[in-house]
Amino acid sequence: MNLQHQSIRHILALPGSLRAGSYNRRLLEAAMTCAPSGLRIELYEGLTDVPMFNEDTEAGQIRQGGVRRLRDAVAAADGLLIATPEYNQSLPGVLKNAIDWLSRPAAGEVLAGKPVAIAGVSAGRWGTRLAQAALRHTLTATEAHVMPAPMLFLAEARKVFDDAGALRDPAARDGLRAWLDAFLRWIERIQVEHSPVLA
Repeated sequence: MNLQHQSIRHILALPGSLRAGSYNRRLLEAAMTCAPSGLRIELYEGLTDVPMFNEDTEAGQIRQGGVRRLRDAVAAADGLLIATPEYNQSLPGVLKNAIDWLSRPAAGEVLAGKPVAIAGVSAGRWGTRLAQAALRHTLTATEAHVMPAPMLFLAEARKVFDDAGALRDPAARDGLRAWLDAFLRWIERIQVEHSPVLA
């Protein structure tokens, strides 16, 4: 059975930086404008409200505030897009902290079984390969279904974004569209592979 484009998939886009002008936030904003018709992308704006993980306060934090809102948003989404910068050859602490909260089993593991796609932008020449590798490793531990390919690495961000924050480079936009198309197919593949088999 071909499920492609049968329904609109609600996708949550999670930027790995808190900076308002983050290139990774801009990448996700560009994804919202060039997504295929089968994806509806929502940018998550609430990471600033997520406290540092503390097992002593875990039970209360999961039930309310920024942690509850983040977990509810991820649980309600058909898939998760993450765009991460690279800090000291790894993923940012704010993103790792969010994943730690999302992976807690006490209130239900909202990342387990969730289709996820990873991308990243850097201002330098090396892209975000190490950050993405670290993020992929972390997400595998949560039992999320991370899309293996294609990978999307954007370097020298000032050359691919204009002063207003728009993704102006044609090759980068084509790569972003191909990545989003592949993610839609990945979601549908996961759905088929993990659908219950009726006798």
